Amino acid sequence: MKKYIGLVGMAALLVAMAGNHRINARANENTASARSSTYDSTTSLKPLSENVNKGLSWLVAHQQNSGGWGQGEESQHMGGTLSHLKDTANVADTGMATLALIRSGSTASRGEYRENIRRGVDFIVREVERSDAKSLYITDIRGTRVQSKLGPYVDTFLAALVLAEVRNHMPDESSKRRVIVALDKVMDKIERNQKENGTWSNEGWAPVLAQGLAGKAINRAAQEGAQVTEKVRERVEKNARGQVDPSTARVAAGAGSAGVRLYSSAATVGAMQDSANTNLQKEQELQRELGTLPSASPKRAALENKLKDIDRNKVDLGRARTALVAQLDDPQFVAGFGSNGGEEYLSYLSIGESLLAKGGEEWQKWYKTMAANLSRVQNRDGSWSGHHCITGRNFCTAAALMTLTVDRAPLPVAAKIRRR
Repeated sequence: MKKYIGLVGMAALLVAMAGNHRINARANENTASARSSTYDSTTSLKPLSENVNKGLSWLVAHQQNSGGWGQGEESQHMGGTLSHLKDTANVADTGMATLALIRSGSTASRGEYRENIRRGVDFIVREVERSDAKSLYITDIRGTRVQSKLGPYVDTFLAALVLAEVRNHMPDESSKRRVIVALDKVMDKIERNQKENGTWSNEGWAPVLAQGLAGKAINRAAQEGAQVTEKVRERVEKNARGQVDPSTARVAAGAGSAGVRLYSSAATVGAMQDSANTNLQKEQELQRELGTLPSASPKRAALENKLKDIDRNKVDLGRARTALVAQLDDPQFVAGFGSNGGEEYLSYLSIGESLLAKGGEEWQKWYKTMAANLSRVQNRDGSWSGHHCITGRNFCTAAALMTLTVDRAPLPVAAKIRRR
């Protein structure tokens, strides 16, 4: 496999990689606690780089008194059309920033950024608590840049993802209970409003990325022990597998992808990977249950069919991931829309999480090149900017940080999943 060049040419990549020798990695006190106790990985954790620490410092400096983050400064190319929302805290940007701090190794109960995480979670929970019980909205804040690009319910999916990740890591029983109640409310909204085809909305410029976040949130909630209706999760998996061409294993730039193959491929493979992560736990439960049944039991056929579905997702995921890796040698594919935006950073994150789950040389090569690319385009103040669509520095910085710390992304080990 060749190198992944992305948005830079060979000369720029060599310069960036040479510059990496001048970046001194320093040990971080949170390295040992960077993963949830529910998760594990065969990939060893690297200390946070100076680039990452600088980005984290920038991010926490822009947290508002409310505990939330707004979209922040946007590119001049956006014409200042949403400048009135620059400092209005919203759930989507807050969710991304909070997740980035969690990836640094802190939790809501320990670590350097525990207070920032608690405040971010509190902002999200307050928005959820104020929302109605039945609609898919969890906030009254409308018209943000992220909503216009990824769809009106992206806040809901990111809220579910954050609440799932902090569910078992709050500092006390009172705060944990509050998070559990909020997560259950959001999950009920997600389940209540899911369509038969496993989707929610096709509004926005590239809602396929929001669909990917929805799948991630549902699976993460299941992995962390929240009550998740299995049918809802299965619909998401089936929808993702349906996007993969049976003959080529590639994902087309279909509806909801803005015609960008990077977005559709990353979101689809990411959703399949998230489902496979949950299936890893589910498979063990099914096998144990199957082993307790007599050969004549009428339940055996249903369990065996579920295990076959899990195997089919494994096969489809493997083929789709292989096809995706082959396209990473194509600079036009990796460039996405043609320049860095929040959509590109989010796509790189999904790709990284899938390659991490498989591990090996493909993951190592991808991460090395992506780290060089992102380090090269980082602003001097530690932030990252977008140059089209989602250009807000808070979102872009958070997504870039999560890509650089993707080796700390949660990967599940055996644990009981609660279903309803």
